[in-house]
Amino acid sequence: MLNKVLFTFIVMLFGFTGCAQTPDSLIVEIDSMSVDSTDIPIAPNVLVNAAVLKPFFTKLQRLEQDKTGQINIVHIGDSHIQADLYSGVVRSGFQQAFGNAGRGLLFPHNLARTNGQFDVRFSSNETWQSYRNISPVVGNPVGLSGIALFTKSDDFAIEINIKSEENYFNTLKLITPQNKNMFELATSKKIIKLESTKPKTVTHRIRNGEALSIIADKYNVSLAALKKANKLTSNNIRAGRTLKIPSSQTEKRVIERSEFINFPLETAANYHYYKTGEALGKIYLLPNKEERDFALNGIVLENNNPGVLYHNIGVNGAKFSDYNKYPVFFEQLKALQPDLIILSLGTNESFDKMIVEQYMGQLDLFIKSLKDNDIKAEIIVSTPPVSLFQRKYPNVFCADYAKNILDGAVKKQYAAWDLYTQLGGLYGAQRLSEKGLLGSDKVHYTKQGYEKQGNLLFQAIMDAYSNYKLTKVN
Repeated sequence: MLNKVLFTFIVMLFGFTGCAQTPDSLIVEIDSMSVDSTDIPIAPNVLVNAAVLKPFFTKLQRLEQDKTGQINIVHIGDSHIQADLYSGVVRSGFQQAFGNAGRGLLFPHNLARTNGQFDVRFSSNETWQSYRNISPVVGNPVGLSGIALFTKSDDFAIEINIKSEENYFNTLKLITPQNKNMFELATSKKIIKLESTKPKTVTHRIRNGEALSIIADKYNVSLAALKKANKLTSNNIRAGRTLKIPSSQTEKRVIERSEFINFPLETAANYHYYKTGEALGKIYLLPNKEERDFALNGIVLENNNPGVLYHNIGVNGAKFSDYNKYPVFFEQLKALQPDLIILSLGTNESFDKMIVEQYMGQLDLFIKSLKDNDIKAEIIVSTPPVSLFQRKYPNVFCADYAKNILDGAVKKQYAAWDLYTQLGGLYGAQRLSEKGLLGSDKVHYTKQGYEKQGNLLFQAIMDAYSNYKLTKVN
């Protein structure tokens, strides 16, 4: 017999205009919902209004046929995107199908003390300051990555290590506030060893019954010299303590320091860059000594191959409004020359209990900012994934966002992808959890859960691309 579950969800919210047009409270009762053994029918995994992606598909087909050029896809979101588990699967799919043009946009998340990509390692001798776009605008240099990394130290080095040869690069681009030339690069370093001598350190642990004069005689030093070396004002000593013994002997001292051969970066309209004929797996980011303040908004790694660059931008806790309040984000986005932009936001808005009109208003403002900055990329808007309030109540806000995203696709000229329905919709959380796809907080997903989302998105785009080619032929 099927288990029966009764969900009673009460949200106190002024002005909510969702499923039950009540201004002060919303009571949603979902009675006798079978959740444990009967599969819920899932709608086909398709893009709504895929026709708007025709310019992108045209470029994709040209790349597929001619094996020349590069295509840039930018995936923007929140914590679901920051760790790159979800977007990494989509990147892999595109690059296997159309060629790997490089790792794309990176950010030293670990230097900002947060989680990030797993296939590149950053390290630094400096403790950096950081600031995220989820915080109020106070003048810190937040930009393209949604997180700013900055310092006033002029003695830093950031080492960038690429873990896999398939992501080795020939071109590096640096994105900085106002495109200032804040950095130099080095492709290698050498360790310089400086040798000298220093007085040899001799210590003596005091034993029971030992007198200071006896210890002085043992090491053939004067009592006065022994007291001076240990800042003693009397002959009283205590067993177990240690004494420094003055010595005329010396020992070798070796000091190691890193030495870099710096070289400057070239300047372009929206970034500074370095190109080389050699495929690199390691590089060092160093200060331009002519500058006093240093800030980093993003690093782009490319190679000389035709194919796809898939850039992921995600910030834990981010909403559309957080990106919207930083105009420099849209200014710097031009550095990536996007052909397609995928938007994956809504979870944090729902936990703020943002009404659907406000959510859609922020989405509209984001798209307007793209157009105002002359970014002509096609857009896919994903509905938010399934989540639960307090680990047990269905997230009806996300359900409302999903419906309005899909309804607005044709009028607002974007393609829409219904991730919410693909994950089971309002009733999908328990099944996702039972299958090991939804995390214990019932908001974030497991590695397998994010991989499922990535595979679903890639398949939806590829199916739409196949339909485009069939339609074009016919």
